[in-house]
Amino acid sequence: MGMPGTTELVIIFGIIVLLFGAKKIPDLAKGIGKGIKNFKSEMKEVDEVVAEAPKKVEGSEEVASTTETPKTTTQA
Repeated sequence: MGMPGTTELVIIFGIIVLLFGAKKIPDLAKGIGKGIKNFKSEMKEVDEVVAEAPKKVEGSEEVASTTETPKTTTQA
């Protein structure tokens, strides 16, 4: 099953025009565009957080290894 041909695309577009009306199509396209833009920006933020995570883990290991643990005394 491949990509739809020209005839199928024209039929699909005609059905969309009948369902939503010609005036609503630009609003639908604008909404889809905003959704894609938001999705891309969120994915970029996730990538930045994932890229920073190893740096934070490495930094915390260094701090943990250089600090001394307090010694407890036992009373007899």
